[in-house]
Amino acid sequence: QVQFVESGGGLVQPGGSLRLSCTASQNIRSIYTMGWYRQAPGKQRELVARITGVTTTNYADSVKGRFTISRDNAKNTVYLEMNNLKSEDTDIYYCNIAGGIWGQGTQVAVSS
Repeated sequence: QVQFVESGGGLVQPGGSLRLSCTASQNIRSIYTMGWYRQAPGKQRELVARITGVTTTNYADSVKGRFTISRDNAKNTVYLEMNNLKSEDTDIYYCNIAGGIWGQGTQVAVSS
């Protein structure tokens, strides 16, 4: 079963930017829909952004206009470009597919 490794998180000031990467253990060309999720300790995991095919995208209302999801099938990688970050974006970010195995995620912390 495909597994994912997330990277690119870190500490950033409010208003800053980060680019997260999610690399799959196998070719993702046949994986139609992939998503980025986030979860804070003690809270439910929520869908942040989803990409279907190459160009169809959906976003949570809280990140619309600030986050952009994209994929590079040749690199087996899905990206999440995050701009104008806010303190409430602080979470662990994961990528996954429906029914997939959750990875370790990457920590994003937004603080001054």
